[in-house]
Amino acid sequence: MTTPTIPTRHGANLDKAQRITRPFLRFIKAREHAYPTAHQWQKLGHHLLQGDPSADALALWIQSKDSGTRYKTFEQVLLDPSPSLDELPQPLQDFFKSVSIRPRWVDWQRVERGIEASALSGRTGMRVLRDLGLMSGYQASGINKTLIMTGALERGASRRVAETTKWWMDCTTPGALNPGQKGHNTTLRVRLIHAMVRQQLQKRPDWDTKAWGLPINQLDMQATYLAFSVLFLFGQKILGTQLTQQESEDIMHLWRYIGWLMGVDESLLCESEQSGRIALYQNLLSQATADESSKQLGRALMDEPLHHYYSKYPRITGHWNKQVHLSIVRIFVGRQGMADLGLPTWVLPWYPILFAPLNAAWCLLNRCLPGGKTRLQQAGRKVQQKQLETMFGEDSPTIKKEKLAAE
Repeated sequence: MTTPTIPTRHGANLDKAQRITRPFLRFIKAREHAYPTAHQWQKLGHHLLQGDPSADALALWIQSKDSGTRYKTFEQVLLDPSPSLDELPQPLQDFFKSVSIRPRWVDWQRVERGIEASALSGRTGMRVLRDLGLMSGYQASGINKTLIMTGALERGASRRVAETTKWWMDCTTPGALNPGQKGHNTTLRVRLIHAMVRQQLQKRPDWDTKAWGLPINQLDMQATYLAFSVLFLFGQKILGTQLTQQESEDIMHLWRYIGWLMGVDESLLCESEQSGRIALYQNLLSQATADESSKQLGRALMDEPLHHYYSKYPRITGHWNKQVHLSIVRIFVGRQGMADLGLPTWVLPWYPILFAPLNAAWCLLNRCLPGGKTRLQQAGRKVQQKQLETMFGEDSPTIKKEKLAAE
C-alpha cells in the first residue's frame, strides 16, 4: 500500500516559523521535548491529510440526495436526541453514537469549572481570542486557503467574528455542553458545516491537495482548538488577568472536551497547559507562514470594530476599539508580524502596557475580598454578553448555515 505524500506546505517555511515561535519557547518548561522528533514531524504532516470520518460520512449522505429534508432530520435528532438511534439511517447513527458516550477522561466538574473560569476574563478574554487567536492566526497561510476560497472576505470579517464569538459564548455557558443544550448543539452544527465545506472544496479544480492537504484537516483543527485554550490562557496572563493554576487547567480540560466534540482526533488533544504549549509550538512549525492572503484577511479584520452596533458615539467608539485591538496585536506579533498581516507597523503596544498592571491589580483586589471571584465572574459574563450584542445589533445572534443544507 502506497503511503500518501505529505503536502508540501508542511514545514515549507521552517526557518521563519522557528524565528516567529522562538519567544514562545520561554514559556515551555520541558524545552527538550518541544522540538518534534522525526516520527512526530512525520505524523504532523500526515494529519494534513486527515479529515473527520463520521462527520464526513454524514455530510456526504445529506448532500447526496434530498439535502433539505435530510438536514432537517439531523436537526431533529440534535434538538431531541432519540433513545433509539438504531432506527436512524446509518450515517446519522454513526455520527450521534460517536458523540453520545463521553470519553473516560472527561471530568464533568472540571468542565463546568472551566466554564466558570472563562467568565473571569470578561472583555479581555474576547479581545485575546480576536487579536491573538484569530488575527495572529492569519499568519498561517495554509489555513487561510479555506477561508479565502469559501468567501470569508466577501461575507465580511464582522459576521465571521460575531458567529465565532456566539459559538464561544454558547460553549462557555453553564450546563450548555450537555446533549440537547445550545453549546453542544452549536458545536455539532459547526462540525457538520466543516465537513460540508471540506467536501465542496475538494471538488473544486483549483483546490491543490498535494500542496495544502485536505480543507479543514486535523492539523488545522488542532491549531484552532489550541487557539481557544492555550493561546486564550497565554494572552490572559500577558494582559494581567489573574488565573490560578487549577483554573487554567480546568479551561484546558473544558477545551479538550469541546475539541473532542468538534471532531479533533484524541491524539491531538492535550491534558495540560504545558503539553498544550508544546503541541502548539510543534503545530506552528508545520504551518506555512504569511503570504498575500494574510494581508487580505488582516486588513479586513483590522476594520471590523468600525462595523459594530454601538449604543453611544458609534464613530468614536469604533475607531477607539480599532486602535486598542491594533495595539494588542502589536504586543503579540511584533513589528514584522504587523507587516506580514498588512497592518500599520508604526502602532505601539500602548494599551497592554497601560492596561495589564491595572487589570492585574483589579483581579487581585477582588480575589482578596469575600465573594470577589463570583463578582468577577458575573461582571465578566455580563460584559461578554454586551459585547456579543454590539456585534449582532438587531440581528438574531445565531450562526447562519449559509444555506449549506440546500447546496
